[in-house]
Amino acid sequence: MNLKELFGKKGAKTVKNGIWREHPISSATLGICSALAISNKVENAIAMSAGVIFVLILTAIIISLLRKIIPSRVRIIIYMITIAAGVTIVDLVLKAYFPIISEAMGPYVPLIITNCIIMGRAEAFFVQNPTKLSLLDALANGLAYGYTLMAIAIFREIFAFGTLLGVRVTPAGWVDWVVLAAPAGAFFVLGTFLWVTRTLAGVEPPKKS
Repeated sequence: MNLKELFGKKGAKTVKNGIWREHPISSATLGICSALAISNKVENAIAMSAGVIFVLILTAIIISLLRKIIPSRVRIIIYMITIAAGVTIVDLVLKAYFPIISEAMGPYVPLIITNCIIMGRAEAFFVQNPTKLSLLDALANGLAYGYTLMAIAIFREIFAFGTLLGVRVTPAGWVDWVVLAAPAGAFFVLGTFLWVTRTLAGVEPPKKS
């Protein structure tokens, strides 16, 4: 069963665009801050990805259901209130059940409120489409963000700390690449990811004027 049979023509296109063709990080270059700050450990990347996916889905449901009655002049405020409510839930759950991860992530969980991916999808898609398509778009973009964060985090944690989810995976005598734990290392890994994915997707670099 292919995507068209499962979700229909519009649904399949929405999923493909979110996961690959209009990838939120590699294509639209959104959500870069968390991709750099949280991707030093896999457990942090999992928590952030789950939080963003939850907030995306919650925002998609609320905004798409209310899209016909939201006044245009206050739509941004409505987006912010909806996103803030979802982020508050995520923050409280992490503090209650995963305090170590919550402490490690620090202020970056509340900063989901300003994540350009969520705000961008609310404005560009959720407010213009029915709930079914909005949910597919939210899930596709959330998964794209999540697998990107996970890929970067796996690479950084293994080479920077010699561990994966806290378990030592490198051989004896391994010398940690400390630079990958620093912001400079994050920029290097993310830059490499953008280069590879944009090349595979056939995205041409901007032409010089």
